[in-house]
Amino acid sequence: MPLEQLQVLKDLIDAPSPSGFEQPAQEVYRRAVEPYADEVHTDVMGNAYAILNPGGNPKIMLAGHCDEIGFLVTYINSDGYIYFGSIGGHDAAITVGQRVFVHTETGPLLGVIGKKPIHLMEEEEKGRKTILHDLFIDIGAQGKAAVAEKVQVGDPITYSPGFAMLEGDLAVAHAFDDKVGAFAVAETIRLLKGKTLAAAVYGVSTVQEEIGLRGARTSSYFTGATVGLAVDVGFATDYPGMNKNRVGDVEIGKGPTICRGANINPQVYKMLCETARDLEIPFQLSSAGGGTGTDANAMQLNQAGMATGLVSIPLRYMHTPCELVCLEDVQNTARLMAGFIERVTADIDFTPSMQNRHSGVRPPSKNDKKPEDKKD
Repeated sequence: MPLEQLQVLKDLIDAPSPSGFEQPAQEVYRRAVEPYADEVHTDVMGNAYAILNPGGNPKIMLAGHCDEIGFLVTYINSDGYIYFGSIGGHDAAITVGQRVFVHTETGPLLGVIGKKPIHLMEEEEKGRKTILHDLFIDIGAQGKAAVAEKVQVGDPITYSPGFAMLEGDLAVAHAFDDKVGAFAVAETIRLLKGKTLAAAVYGVSTVQEEIGLRGARTSSYFTGATVGLAVDVGFATDYPGMNKNRVGDVEIGKGPTICRGANINPQVYKMLCETARDLEIPFQLSSAGGGTGTDANAMQLNQAGMATGLVSIPLRYMHTPCELVCLEDVQNTARLMAGFIERVTADIDFTPSMQNRHSGVRPPSKNDKKPEDKKD
């Protein structure tokens, strides 16, 4: 990934943005898209928009949510320990011993999530399930008065680990879900700059996805788009303990996943697959019998309906402080969305029909011959 774009992704990761507190990340998004968009603005909900070719037809909406899971302060006890509640879904067992930032009016405070050590537990305690509201944060201050001078009830809290590279093109961070999606939307806007487009493009960094797809609902209504792509992270199943029978076969580094199912318009699905094959972008397939649990749900149900697609970036260890993605998958996601948008014209009918009911397109295979091989 080029260093300039990599820095944007790092800045997004570093900007705290638990649901309802997204504006630090939105400021990064606005700065990233401003050189390439015709219009940039933010709505009362907090969604940030980058608009290209606003007079075009049809309107296409891209949605990647910038909010991350987190916590918020609920209570400070007399000894100065901070109790907290959840923003989004957490596995409470994973939170124990983690470093966190409490984001206060005067800046972030580093703290640790504490728990009684196993050496001192009674036998009945050792097998007890970890419950979030039993845990506490220690910021090193002594007494309630000392902590209350800095920390208020309702202050948001995020994990502290930032962005780091592993081997090759793999990266780890605490908030790839779904800041890589918001980043991919920004990258799509950058890739489309200077292109001749029929469609108007609304690249939206949405808010409050983790607590109910709320930003996608309001931004869909604002754009009035008839076609839309949600980009989110999806479950990779290439590590121990994952059930491919249940989730499917999805690997890190094998390209974005294109979803098919009730939440997905068949013509959008078909065009995404055809675009990927024509541009030689590796891709994988997934399916969903009902809602996908992504912004695509809210987008599909906007006003009279939106023809929606879902492109997912394979991710390991979702909703943990060590989420893992392949940066090439992220770049290929942006390339796929940009290529799709270039193909959309006003005369394409996205109404489901008998003609596109079997519009399945298989992903590339290692046995496929490249065009140059066929000439030989």
